[in-house]
Amino acid sequence: MVIEYVGETIRQVIADRREQRYEEEGIGGSYLFRIDQDTIIDATKCGNLARFINHSCNPNCYAKVISVESQKKIVIYSRQPISINEEITYNYKFPIEDTKIPCLCGAENCRGSLN
Repeated sequence: MVIEYVGETIRQVIADRREQRYEEEGIGGSYLFRIDQDTIIDATKCGNLARFINHSCNPNCYAKVISVESQKKIVIYSRQPISINEEITYNYKFPIEDTKIPCLCGAENCRGSLN
């Protein structure tokens, strides 16, 4: 285990409203991480360092939803030993959409987009 992705647990309808509000407020990015069909963790304003972990097409970590005392949580686990000063990354696994978000991970096997 590397770190838990911490934030406020919200429903999809609230996440949609917040994402729009964050854009209107000029917040550069939102940190919304889906747990399941209707539950999202919003770490935009009350998260921890996990929200700053970047995507990579060749990641050294992975994200997993676990249950602790019937509460779902997102935990980042390492795939391999991670060296001091090595960037921690995981695959965001964004859904495929027509409008592509460019990937800048620089991995040899980079897909070219996050979605």
